[in-house]
Amino acid sequence: MHLIETRDLVYVYPGSVKALEGINFIAPRNSRIAVIGSNGAGKSTLFKHFNGIFKPTSGSVLIKGEPITKNNVREVRKFVGIVFQNPDDQIFSPTVEQDVAFGPTNLGLDEETVNHRVQEALRIVGIEDLATRVPHHLSGGEKKRVAIAGVIAMEPQVIVLDEPTSGLDPQGVKDFNEFINSLSSKYGMTVIFSTHDVSLVPEIADFLYVMNKGRIIAKGTIEEIFIQPDLLQSVRLDVPVLPKLISTLRSHGIGISMAFTYSDAEKAFLEAFDRKS
Repeated sequence: MHLIETRDLVYVYPGSVKALEGINFIAPRNSRIAVIGSNGAGKSTLFKHFNGIFKPTSGSVLIKGEPITKNNVREVRKFVGIVFQNPDDQIFSPTVEQDVAFGPTNLGLDEETVNHRVQEALRIVGIEDLATRVPHHLSGGEKKRVAIAGVIAMEPQVIVLDEPTSGLDPQGVKDFNEFINSLSSKYGMTVIFSTHDVSLVPEIADFLYVMNKGRIIAKGTIEEIFIQPDLLQSVRLDVPVLPKLISTLRSHGIGISMAFTYSDAEKAFLEAFDRKS
């Protein structure tokens, strides 16, 4: 049984604008899934179906095999947490600590449990020192962390992140990569995210969906998708720099193994140089 599954999902905005058409998507347990595509591809609209913010025009969304209904949507939103692209859309409390506490408090949990969840979420995201700060005085990267902490405090099994690295500096992106990988490896969460930064994908995803004009036009592993430059160019994206560079070197007769992550590329280059020395 998949944690999330959509079957022939169609969504039409008011005014007969079709945003999603025939979407079949699955998110298994403890997986890291990237959804890529140009602006307007339908990524954000798809994500809003995962916890009942949007209701399908037709087709279905299943959470652990069950459709989302009025009766279970509250439980679904505890199970699937969404972090929007703009953190200001979900930060509104006077302090960081109060903002992170909002979700678990509204679950009806006792004060001790709420406090424990808040402190744990702040620790996981690495912002314990910001607990008493006013959220709207923080940097963009810090606000993103606050928004993520607020979702983590709900203890979801799936966390959905819409363009999570937009506006982050290089160190912020590096920290984010480490954080996302820890959610999967340490805490067993399934992570689903969208991004325009294709170089980010191999570092933090196992599986990839490519969207264009409301449809999924390709899906597969990192290795399967990123050896298709024509596919990526058709959705105004490019192959990540490392496999692109290695492909160029191989076309010039340099024997080097294909690699997609920095660590694998480092190993491939060192092995290639060792053979030449």
